[in-house]
Amino acid sequence: MNFSELGRVIEQLGKDRGIKKDVVIGAIEQAFLVTARKKFGIQGEYEARYNEDDGEVEIFQYKNVVDKVKDPILEIDFGAAKELDSDAELGDQLGLKIEDPRFSRVDIQTAKQIIFQRVRDAERDILFSEFKHREGELVTGIARRYERGNVIVDLGKADAVLSRREIIFGETFKPGDRIQTYLSEVVMTNRGPEIRLSRTSPMFLVKLFEVEVPEIADGTIEIKAAAREPGHRAKIAVYTEDRDIDPVGACVGMKGSRVQNVVNELQGEKIDIVKWSEELDTFARAALAPAEITSIGMNEAEKILDVIVEEDQLSLAIGRRGQNVRLAAMLTGWKVNIISKAKLQEKIKNAVINLVQLDGINEATAQVLVQGGITSIIDLSAADVEDIQKITKASAEYAQKYKDIATAAVDAGELTLEPTVGEEIVSASAVPQVQSSSIKKKDAEGAGGAVDGSKFSEAERRLREELAAFKLK
Repeated sequence: MNFSELGRVIEQLGKDRGIKKDVVIGAIEQAFLVTARKKFGIQGEYEARYNEDDGEVEIFQYKNVVDKVKDPILEIDFGAAKELDSDAELGDQLGLKIEDPRFSRVDIQTAKQIIFQRVRDAERDILFSEFKHREGELVTGIARRYERGNVIVDLGKADAVLSRREIIFGETFKPGDRIQTYLSEVVMTNRGPEIRLSRTSPMFLVKLFEVEVPEIADGTIEIKAAAREPGHRAKIAVYTEDRDIDPVGACVGMKGSRVQNVVNELQGEKIDIVKWSEELDTFARAALAPAEITSIGMNEAEKILDVIVEEDQLSLAIGRRGQNVRLAAMLTGWKVNIISKAKLQEKIKNAVINLVQLDGINEATAQVLVQGGITSIIDLSAADVEDIQKITKASAEYAQKYKDIATAAVDAGELTLEPTVGEEIVSASAVPQVQSSSIKKKDAEGAGGAVDGSKFSEAERRLREELAAFKLK
């Protein structure tokens, strides 16, 4: 049995698709092995071999040499075995070539389907391997079409998915447009490898700076953190150990040329470049720029920054719709509370007024309690005696007395138990946004839905046409 130009097709598959020759041959042998079992009986033992010299697929049936045949599919008479092989002995297994299997059209079609599936699986594995190691890189492709709001991007050897949630707000693409994106993830699905792209990831911003700033590409300058609200505003923190280089100035470029190229790619997204510092106080001040910070308190246990600013700096620190404080929180990885100095003084004043309602607590003691974090009668009643003693530096007896007075007031319910509520502290919290290349909080449903709606992809269609050329002699 042979195929017309089968050898040429095998070579062509390897050349065009990168599939190894032995993989294609293995697929052909497996296909005809399955077909032989289906035609001659699944209980039989068969082997299919591709004869490269003759371009022929040979099928062998193995039978045990016995004195008396009980199952002709599995056994052969000793005399008949001797005629075929003079060296045959009882108990041997003899391989008999099936000279004319007379496969039907259905059998041939089954073989083709198996070959197609095996080659397609090999293609998927090759494609997956080729793009998997490119995760975290910038890639450029051509927009082909929209599917469920997602853009299908042609990367040359494969189509990729740019989910609508990974598109910068306001961006539109037409078929044929070139798109630069960040290859965020390659996953194997039931339909094969799915390549997921992003233009909203903070890592897209980082990679664009790597392209524009040679000092980042060669490692002289390091981007320590990045945070984005795609299409609106972003912040990056840069650092270098070279004292002769200004990392911020290098990223900005001559007359802002470098950062402007990144801004243009991000559809006008405003970018703040700040200098990273090991000193959290210094770094937090830079992250909250352009606001001027009066003081910063740190709660290391809960990773909270309490930022105090003057009244005229409050709006700058918060930013438009809270963008500045949110991005600062993302950049530092700490929760950020912002309050104006005047509002803080007002809160302290109200807290002191609340505590001095209690008999035995004067204004000085109330001030000390407030500075220690106890800002209301309720807080005082719930505090541990040891904590009260530590804050006030009083004896255990007096600390217990303060707690008992507060507890009695809470039980009686005759006093105002908490200070007057003023304007709430502005706060924001987030986690660091640059964690190598693993920014993988994706909309799985959105990305997963972006698949070719046609019955077969272009690659599959071409493969089917090639297999259709196989002819049995």
